[in-house]
Amino acid sequence: MKIAVIGQSLFGQEVYCHLRKEGHEVVGVFTVPDKDGKADPLGLEAEKDGVPVFKFSRWRAKGQALPDVVAKYQALGAELNVLPFCSQFIPMEIINAPQHGSIIYHPSLLPRHRGASAINWTLIHGDKKGGFSIFWADDGLDTGDLLLQKECEVLPDDTVSTLYNRFLFPEGIKGMVQAVRLIAEGKAPRLPQPEEGATYEGIQKKETAKINWDQPAEAIHNWIRGNDKVPGAWTEACEQKLTFFNSTLNTSGLVPEGDALPIPGAHRPGVVTKAGLILFGNDDKMLLVKNIQLEDGKMILASNFFKGAASSALELTEAELVTAEAVRSVWQRILPNVLEVEDSTDFFKSGAASVDVVRLVEEVKELCDGLELENEDVYMASTFGDFIQLLVRKLRGDDEEGECSIDYVEMAVNKRTIRIPHQLFIGGEFVDAEGAKTYETINPTDGSVICQVSLAQVTDVDKAVAAAKDAFENGRWGKISARDRGRLLYRAPPSPSTRPDPTAT
Repeated sequence: MKIAVIGQSLFGQEVYCHLRKEGHEVVGVFTVPDKDGKADPLGLEAEKDGVPVFKFSRWRAKGQALPDVVAKYQALGAELNVLPFCSQFIPMEIINAPQHGSIIYHPSLLPRHRGASAINWTLIHGDKKGGFSIFWADDGLDTGDLLLQKECEVLPDDTVSTLYNRFLFPEGIKGMVQAVRLIAEGKAPRLPQPEEGATYEGIQKKETAKINWDQPAEAIHNWIRGNDKVPGAWTEACEQKLTFFNSTLNTSGLVPEGDALPIPGAHRPGVVTKAGLILFGNDDKMLLVKNIQLEDGKMILASNFFKGAASSALELTEAELVTAEAVRSVWQRILPNVLEVEDSTDFFKSGAASVDVVRLVEEVKELCDGLELENEDVYMASTFGDFIQLLVRKLRGDDEEGECSIDYVEMAVNKRTIRIPHQLFIGGEFVDAEGAKTYETINPTDGSVICQVSLAQVTDVDKAVAAAKDAFENGRWGKISARDRGRLLYRAPPSPSTRPDPTAT
């Protein structure tokens, strides 16, 4: 089937590639004009394949389709228009032109959340189910007949990015290909959308993303995660605008002890703890925010809000300077409009978008032999100088906040002094049990007492389970790819042999 692809982004690029693999002929690609000297991924891919690419800044003027635009489109002879993701308004003269009409991808379960920012509103409303719809375009706003829908569970701490990356992106690509296949086979349904349950919400903007504190903790959490990363839910505190990211309701075991952060309008002051910033709803329940963006754009760990400036800059070795220059070249390729990447160059203020974050992380990981690096790291260190400092600390293995504090028991064994931890290990720390409860651990060879070991109580178990759940759902290990996990395991030093030492006496 002859197809015209109208849209943009990596999603549009992937749909385009998969349609060609299915054997369809893409006769033309219509995408957005270059921005800051960078072409959209969809257009770049099509140009590589020699497919005609059109970059119209607009399709109509004064409510009428532009004749030259319509003529260029009609010359292609498309039998179907596929709109995987399109931010432009396409005239009905184009929508209705092909034999099979036009199909559009929308990231919600229509008729719910029609309009822009559909993923944001799925989370803001606390929907338990999300998904996408592929529908036949008409002259309404996301009101056309349904062709195909797929749904997924919305997890309690999902953000726009996690929901998109886990389901809407990969399954949406498959869904678009499946929809085209059904059309080609003459089996595509046209199911009228019900009006019952239909909602329409406008596009989320920074000025409308201010947090309303007069609501329960869950609603505040949904507002924060529904605006994460764009446009960012914010409030005013400490005489500046603070934007919150990485919110969770998983606060089991957390104690609101730390430095108070007064927030105008909030039910209670926030509390900056080692785990992050604890906030309260008007129901007195807690939520936890792990990242804060300051008014100057700098992203920090919420736990560091009241801490001073970071430690002095590292002095790089010759090898690290070589790595830094290689990374500078990566930045330069991603930011072609920047004449020279300097330490003060800000990745996002230079025109980078979320798709560029993914590219930067992947290229740097490849350059640094699978270094553990996340998208979040780019947001936390958005200037080139800060990014290099972060990178070098990771390469040196000293990017953590500090060494784990361990209270050892020392014993003399076989002419050696061995050191034995005796506390509970919860949330990355060795801690005493609740009430400092202990019990004796016995040497089975002679019945002597080796030492007093912390005796976990029910509350300690609850804290350990909560910490494990948080690590599983939000920890770094779960966020990195299977390939990178394999690299890290391969690089891990082997465990020391447990065989007895034949020279020991």
